[in-house]
Amino acid sequence: MSVSLRQLQVFVAVAQEKTITAASSLLYLSKPAVSMAISELEKQIGHNLFERVNNRLLINDHGRRLLPLADELLTRSDEILKVLDAAGELSGHLRIGASDTIGNQLVPFLLRDFRNQSNHIDQELMISNSQAIIDRLMAFELDVGLIEGQGENKHLLGNTELIMDPWLSDEMCVACAVDHPLANVENLTMFDLENHHWVLREIGSGTREHFLSRMAPRLEHWTVAFELRTTEAIINCAAAGLGLAYLSKLAARHAVSNNRLHLLEAPLDLRRQYWIARHKDKHLSPLLKRFISFGANWQISD
Repeated sequence: MSVSLRQLQVFVAVAQEKTITAASSLLYLSKPAVSMAISELEKQIGHNLFERVNNRLLINDHGRRLLPLADELLTRSDEILKVLDAAGELSGHLRIGASDTIGNQLVPFLLRDFRNQSNHIDQELMISNSQAIIDRLMAFELDVGLIEGQGENKHLLGNTELIMDPWLSDEMCVACAVDHPLANVENLTMFDLENHHWVLREIGSGTREHFLSRMAPRLEHWTVAFELRTTEAIINCAAAGLGLAYLSKLAARHAVSNNRLHLLEAPLDLRRQYWIARHKDKHLSPLLKRFISFGANWQISD
């Protein structure tokens, strides 16, 4: 039996894209060529790797067992091609995922410092909510994720496929328009926060999960005014008086200093932990090891 790297590349693309059409577009191959590569690979291995459901190919248990091995072999083959030209420098392509607050407020400075220290510049950054980053880590579409929330995020509890290392910490806050009636209330209580509209991130984001685990259980009456996918949109809606905002202090700091938002001192501990996440079966290349080690010891200084 001789499994080729090309077959493994096609297998990984189909596993991630879930259709022959999408995989063929990604690989610049014809659909018959992709189908043939998958059929030959399944024949050589002696197992089906996908369940055919309508026009989609859903990876099965055999495919899930093969995926981390295929990902490692492709990563190592890339290392082999570049090692002789690297002159001792880090080589390879690094795929980083970050949840919204981390990706917008921290990762640009992290990458700046990593590039200065390592001279490695071949990185790709995806910014989305925590659930989307986790999904892509599970599918080996990302090498490492920087996300918030382990204790409060239900989708992380009991997940034995991910390795989660504590990273930096942050604090959430409640913010309102500068002319909001609550802006003049001293010694704010939870009762003062009853019966208000809230401007929140979407379900699946670490910020929303934090609100649902820390703030919502202590409020008897509250409603969602707007559910938005970006922090800037939340800031603008709150500044316009459309509701109370729940967001990271780190993300709110510029709007507060510019007098666009007023921070309310909520009588709760709103600290949260950030995490460096990776799949337990992800091959730790020298580049990935270096980035994780650098990130674990990094502190922001913008």
